[in-house]
Amino acid sequence: MTHLAAPARPRPATWLPPAAVATTLVLWASAFVAIRHLGADFSAGPLSLGRLLVGALCLAVVALSRGLPHPTRREWVSLVAIGLLWFGVYNVALNEGEQRIDAGTAAMLIQLSPVLVALLAVAFLDERFTAYLAIGLALAFGGVALIGLSTSESQGQDLLGVFLVLLSAVVYAISLILQKPLVARLAAVHVTWLACTIGAVACLPFLPTLVDEVRAAPTSSVLWVVYLGVFPTAIAFTTYAYALTHMDASRLAVTTYLVPPITIGLGWALLGETPPGVAYVGGALALIGVAVARRKPRRMVHPPAPA
Repeated sequence: MTHLAAPARPRPATWLPPAAVATTLVLWASAFVAIRHLGADFSAGPLSLGRLLVGALCLAVVALSRGLPHPTRREWVSLVAIGLLWFGVYNVALNEGEQRIDAGTAAMLIQLSPVLVALLAVAFLDERFTAYLAIGLALAFGGVALIGLSTSESQGQDLLGVFLVLLSAVVYAISLILQKPLVARLAAVHVTWLACTIGAVACLPFLPTLVDEVRAAPTSSVLWVVYLGVFPTAIAFTTYAYALTHMDASRLAVTTYLVPPITIGLGWALLGETPPGVAYVGGALALIGVAVARRKPRRMVHPPAPA
C-alpha cells in the first residue's frame, strides 16, 4: 500500500516574508517605548500577565478558526519551554529591566541575541565555530560592558537593569532555536498561540496584583496594555514565526539590528529620553561585533589534480 507524501507548502509571494519582518520590527520597537511608559502604573509581573492574556485571547480567535493543532510529545516540550522562557521570563525580565534603564539602551542590549543564536546554532545545529565568531563575540560583549558602565553612572540606572535585559536576550535566543523546527510542521499562529497561552498561565500568580493595578491605573495606561497584547505580542510574534518558516534562524535574528534605531527615535519623540552618549558607542561596538560574528570564511578553491 503506497503512502502519499504530505503536500508541500505553497511558496509565498516574495514580498510577504520581508513585510512580516518589517511589521515585527516596528511593533517590537514600539513595545520597548510602551513598557517604559507604563512603568509608573504597572509592575513587571502584572504587566506581563496583562499583555499575555490579551495576546492569548486574540491569538485564540485566529488559531482556533484554522482548527486545532496536534503537536507531538516532543513538540509539546519545546512549546512549554518557549512559553515559559520567551513569553514568561522574557517579558517579566524586560519589564523590570526597563524600569531601571531607558528604552533605547534596552533595545541595544537585546541585540546581543543574534550572537547567542549563532553560538546555539554551533552547539545544536552543527554549524562551525569560526574565528569571525570568536572575534565578534569579544567585540559584542565589550560593547555590552560599555553600555552597562555608562548606564550605571547616569540617570540613576543600575547594572541590575542591564542584567535583566541581557537575560531577556538569552531566553530569546534559546527560544528562537527551539521554535525553528516547530514552524516547519505547525502553523505559525498555532505555535504563537500555544506558547503565549503557556506563558500567560505561568504568570497567573500575578493576577491579584494586576487587578489592583488596573483599578488604580488611568484608562490610557490600560489601553496601552491592550496595545501591547494585540500588536507587539499577538501580531508581531506571529509575523516573526511566519518569517522564520521562510528564513534561517540566524539570518532572521540579524534583522533585529534595526530595532534599536527605531526604538531610540520613538523614545525621543514620545518619552523625551535618549541613552547616554557612551551607550551609543557601546551599542555600535556590539553591532559591529555581531556583524563580524556573522561573517562566513571564504571557501578555498583548489585547482583540479593533474590527470
